[in-house]
Amino acid sequence: MRQYIDEASRVTSNKGIDMADLDVGDLAPQFDLPRDGGGSLSLASLLGKPVVLYFYPQDDTTGCTNEAIGFSQLKPEFEKLGAAVIGLSPDSVRKHDKFKSKYDLTIDLVADEERKVIEAYHLWLEKKLYGRRYMGVERATFLIGGDGRIARIWRNVRVKGHAEAVLEAVRALTATSPEA
Repeated sequence: MRQYIDEASRVTSNKGIDMADLDVGDLAPQFDLPRDGGGSLSLASLLGKPVVLYFYPQDDTTGCTNEAIGFSQLKPEFEKLGAAVIGLSPDSVRKHDKFKSKYDLTIDLVADEERKVIEAYHLWLEKKLYGRRYMGVERATFLIGGDGRIARIWRNVRVKGHAEAVLEAVRALTATSPEA
């Protein structure tokens, strides 16, 4: 089992050293990360409720802003279903605080500056833009059931309509799973 010991950003994975891609039904890698507004947020603290964990490349860019606004607008609907929505990027807490304030975001944002969680979810990868290759975060969303297992995965997310699609998946999950 791969483990990171740093208590401020502890991550564990159940997939072994090779870190093969995560699949539906796998235990979600745990984390405890600094959050916007101070303090920290852990996946373990949300056990028993559905969690929408969405990964995005960078605060205050067009796609990331639109995605955060979309999830923020639907936050009351997610809350009615008992679900938490968490945005995760490698940006600092300070940048998250500015981002939330600038756009009146209501969702929780956590900072993974060392990319340990991003790597545990297999989302730090080579990207290509205009022929240039670089390492970056893949935009992806994981729906984690109340049992801590991955219920749904969206990779290479297109922002338009994504928050709505995730909300529908949470509705389906909570309708079929009393412990979600």
